[in-house]
Parts: sequence; structure tokens; C-alpha cells
Amino acid sequence: MPATQSLPKTAAQLGAELRAGTLDAVDLTERTLAAIAAHKDKAIFTEVLPARARKEAAASAQRLKAGRPLSALDGVPVAWKDLFDVEGRVTAVGSVVFKGNPPAKRDAALLEAGVRAGMITIGITNMTEFAYSGIGLNPHYGTPWNPCDPKVQRSPGGSSSGSAVAVAAGLVTVAIGTDTGGSIRVPASFNGITGYKTSTGHYSMDGVFPLSRTLDSLGPMAHTVEDCVLTDAVLRGALVPEARRAPIESLRILVPTDVIYDGCEPAVRANFDASIERLARAGARIEHVKMPQLAAIPELTAKHGHVLGAEAMHVHFARVHGPDAGRMDRRVVNRILMAEGMTAWDLVEVQQVRARLIAESNALIGSAIVACPTTPHVAMPIVPLEADDKVFFQQNAKTLSNTRLGNFLDWCGVAIPNGTGEGGMPTSFLLSAPQGRDAAVLSAALAAESIIRSLET
Repeated sequence: MPATQSLPKTAAQLGAELRAGTLDAVDLTERTLAAIAAHKDKAIFTEVLPARARKEAAASAQRLKAGRPLSALDGVPVAWKDLFDVEGRVTAVGSVVFKGNPPAKRDAALLEAGVRAGMITIGITNMTEFAYSGIGLNPHYGTPWNPCDPKVQRSPGGSSSGSAVAVAAGLVTVAIGTDTGGSIRVPASFNGITGYKTSTGHYSMDGVFPLSRTLDSLGPMAHTVEDCVLTDAVLRGALVPEARRAPIESLRILVPTDVIYDGCEPAVRANFDASIERLARAGARIEHVKMPQLAAIPELTAKHGHVLGAEAMHVHFARVHGPDAGRMDRRVVNRILMAEGMTAWDLVEVQQVRARLIAESNALIGSAIVACPTTPHVAMPIVPLEADDKVFFQQNAKTLSNTRLGNFLDWCGVAIPNGTGEGGMPTSFLLSAPQGRDAAVLSAALAAESIIRSLET
């Protein structure tokens, strides 16, 4: 693999230069298309959209020249995960079984919002088949190479693997993914970038292929919290972001003493503790608290199954019980079939206990922000994962062990790089808040980002 190519600008900087006239939208789009074409990893994008991108860029250039930008990111290229409908294109969802489906008649609602903001639809990124894995392997379109290790192919994280790698490799400054059990935050962690999982319902899911209608959420991946905040604002049509950088002294951060350290690699734990210590020295109020709701989640799902499994089975029942199963990733099929043993009683029990745990944890958190390591380990080499399905399933469960807690409890969250661990691979720090408190968690992330990222002790 070649050394990673990188655009030296953030999305916010590109947007500012486009509006100032020191950067041309057409030229930026052409350079982006050329960088993607020249990159040796052809597994990052499942499809590049040059004709559409050039048309959108030409319109953007005209608007910008006339001083009428549609948003702060008018003219900035964006990549989309391959489960967002794109007009005239078959939505593959990382699979080959949909190849005979009719093309989408219109863009997904969120992609339409990106177009209304003037963002350039540059291409479609690879993903785990049907978004059902935190590792990011794809036997159909290839597995994107994690650019943080140019010598050993490591997990890119899933399921938004291509979106994360496209940003980490410098091909785009922002990409959009989805998160049902950690599918934005995990690849952000593994690739050393920032990932923002929005609250469920924050964006319309219209035109997005589902995995779990209860847990699915959408969000941007970028190099900075500022870019995630700005992307969120323009996608919602907001004139200015609601999130504001809060005084660090105003932050009350809860660090659970339950579950979040289970299986943590030493460097992951050390970097997390060092970030917490820096935040405390800077004036943030740090409270280490018992949060028994977290420990209750794996116990509940081990006994009764989980909502994600039941809803994935509902979406894919005919596929995993028909001839298409032989054309699907065996690991995805096996994960879906794990839900077959769930009964109606199990599902109701999980739903009712989940509602109670959400209420209890929300009351405990109040106006605070929750912190934990995003993943308990850094990106692992993929050869052992490809060779042994037992190893794959063990590592997948471990990878998602912290992020899926937030999905179960309906939290929003921001993953921020905070150092390196084994093999020089990135570690990550996760800030979370209860459903609907997106502005609060983004404001906290803006305030804490430089402190979390610092390598000083």
C-alpha cells in the first residue's frame, strides 16, 4: 500500500476558501476525483460518481462566484455509505444479492439535504455487508486497508469501513456513515478520526436501508469535531450550529466504573486515564460513578437476545432462509441466524427492561456527559479474523462492547482520537449523552477535543 494521501485542509477550511474565492469548487472536485482514481486501495469506494460530482461542482462554482453559497460547506466533496439511496443507482448495502434490484428513484432524504447545502456527491463507500459487523470485512468488494498501518492490513472497523478510510486516507474531508452498534464510532476509533453518532431520529431515515429500525442512527466522520458540528448543521439546514464550545470548567463528566474497562489493552486504558487526568487539570469536573445499568445490558442480551438481532432477522428472514444465503458473507448470515432462538416473550422482556434501563441511566446522568474508551483495543490484523470465524466473532463482540451500550441506552456520542497503542495504531475517547442531547455532547466535544488529543502527560 502507498503512503496515505492527505488533503491538508479540514472541511471547514475548504468551505471558507471556497466562499472567499481562493479555491474553486470545480478544481477541488477534479483533484478529489484524481486522488481517488490514483489511490491503490480500490476497496474504499464501491462506486465513484464523476458525472454527478462535476455537475454539482459546476453549479456550486457559479453560486460561489455570484456570492450566493447555499451553506458553509457549499462546494465541499462528501462520500456516502453504500446504504443511502442515490437516484439512478442500485443501493447495494455492501452485498451482491441486490444487484438485480431496480435503481433508486430518488436520493435518500439526508443525501438530498447534502445537495441542498451544496455539498458535492463524490461517491459511495464500501461497508460490511448489510451493516452487520464492527470489524469491516467484505468478501464481495474487498476490505478497505486501514491507512494507519501501511505494512500490515488491519481492520478498518465496521460497518462504515469505507467512509472512515476515505477520510483517514485524505480522499475526502467528510463522509457519512450509519451507527447501530458502533458502526461510526468503531471505524473512527480504528482509523484515528472523529466520528459523531447522532441521536436516533435526529435525521430522517427515508431512503436508508435499515438494519434495526429501533437502533439505526446516522452521522458524519471527519478529522475534527468542528467539521462534524458544521456538517450536522448544514445537513439540518441550520444557519448556524446549535453546538457551541463550552467553557471546560462547565463540563461535568461521568466515568463509569462498570464494564467499560473490560478487556482494555494497557495502552487504551493508559491513554484514556491520561485524557481524563488532563481534563481534570484543565478544570472539568470528573466523577467516577457506579452505573449498574451498563452491566445489566450484556447480562440481559445473553439471556434473552437483543432488539438488533430480532430486527435484523425481520429484515433479512427470506434472504437467510433462501438461496441468497449462499451468496452472502457467511459471518453475516450466522450473526442474523443467532436471533432465531428468540421468542416473543424474550423480545418483549428486552424491550421493557431496555425502557427501564434508559430511564434509570438518564436520571443518573442528568446534565452530565459520559466518558469511556471508544474501543477496548486498537485495530487488529485481519489475517487471523479471515482465517477463523470463532476468532472473528470473539473479536467482533469485544470491539463493540462499549459502543453498543450507547446504542442500547439510546445515547448520542462523539469519538475523538487520543493517542496510539499497540503497533502505533490509534486509540479513541468517547463522549456520550442521552437521546436528544446532541448539542450538549457536541459542545462538550468542542471544548474537550484539544485536551483529549494532547499527547502531553
